[in-house]
Amino acid sequence: MNEEERLKVLEEKAAELRRLAEQDGLDLGAELAVLERKIAELRRKLYAELSPWARVQLARRPDRPSGLPFVQALCEAFFELRGDRVVGDDPALRGGLARLAGNRLVLLFHHRGSTPEEQRASRFGMASAQGYWKAKRLMEVAARLRLPLLTLINTPGAYPGVQAEAHNVAGAIAACIWAMLRHPAPTVAVILGEGGSGGAVALAAADRVLMLENATYSVISPEGAASILWKDAKVAPKAAEALRLTAHELYALGVVDEVIPEPMGGAHADFAATVEAVREAVLRHLGELSRLPLDELLRARYKRYRHVGAQGPGA
Repeated sequence: MNEEERLKVLEEKAAELRRLAEQDGLDLGAELAVLERKIAELRRKLYAELSPWARVQLARRPDRPSGLPFVQALCEAFFELRGDRVVGDDPALRGGLARLAGNRLVLLFHHRGSTPEEQRASRFGMASAQGYWKAKRLMEVAARLRLPLLTLINTPGAYPGVQAEAHNVAGAIAACIWAMLRHPAPTVAVILGEGGSGGAVALAAADRVLMLENATYSVISPEGAASILWKDAKVAPKAAEALRLTAHELYALGVVDEVIPEPMGGAHADFAATVEAVREAVLRHLGELSRLPLDELLRARYKRYRHVGAQGPGA
């Protein structure tokens, strides 16, 4: 048994002890304390220096905080708006009006689903054309009301199905990027898990792009890159290193503006702490951006995307 398997076994034992303590009223505090110390030691050892491929696996965890539960914990109020006004609604990309620490804004986010039924309906966060056309519509609502725009990203990429192509998913993604680039108010994007290809870029053309520590952001998946470059998807760990898709590498390149630390063991290990870390970072960046005059904000945005990745942070 390797250390990852051992950690999983210990976590399952701790969960079982907590369940017994709650259901049967047993005093298992001493046993739980011993188990939790062992779990903490193993987590520190495992997560001290993660490889890019290990971070890809963390970003893909089905229990990673994101989607509607994350939004409900993050915001005091959220009123969802649905439909693209042409074809229909897409549960993989959702959004609406929100209030965050008293700030009114429009919020867009990928939803991967928490049950098998939800996951199938949302295609694990892969939005189709109507999802991105809906996103564009909500961006236009935010623009008319001069509201800040916040996007939360966790998607392997846009859905590549025939119907998506028939409804011009590429055009919808391009329209979202253009709407974000000319938005007349501050924009902040947070990559919570996977930031895959154009499906992520559509919501990430923001004034500030933030990433959770173990999130990833790349034009292609490691498996896809490995299949193209080495003709073998099994070389994905090597491709993950070459893609420079981790938060710290992208921060060094100037592609993202801040790396938000995760709890020991990953974002899934402490949902509440992850939500609070994201809230603090988003509010700080929104506060900084809101103090800029609109013409200065737009000039800075133009400069950023004319030179994105060419210089390090703060350039």
